[in-house]
Amino acid sequence: MKITRQKVGQKLIDYLYHRITLAELVDWAESAMMEANFEEKDFEIVRDIVSRVGLGDVKAFGMTWEDCEDFLSQLGYRLSVKVSETQAVA
Repeated sequence: MKITRQKVGQKLIDYLYHRITLAELVDWAESAMMEANFEEKDFEIVRDIVSRVGLGDVKAFGMTWEDCEDFLSQLGYRLSVKVSETQAVA
């Protein structure tokens, strides 16, 4: 399977929406790096982001919200945040 700009973007979005865990995201990135089947069009950007995501569970590197925002920006996405108050349960 080709690793594309869209595929990497969707994995990051899934992580931010808590559809996948950091461990699952890192595992996916590590597998993608081993396969090294990156789309030629965006090869350098996609490879660099995937390699960095693969280190997301290493304490010295970690992965912050700002990192995700930067990665998605490089992939052509823009993040926006919506915060709303939840109703307290009595």
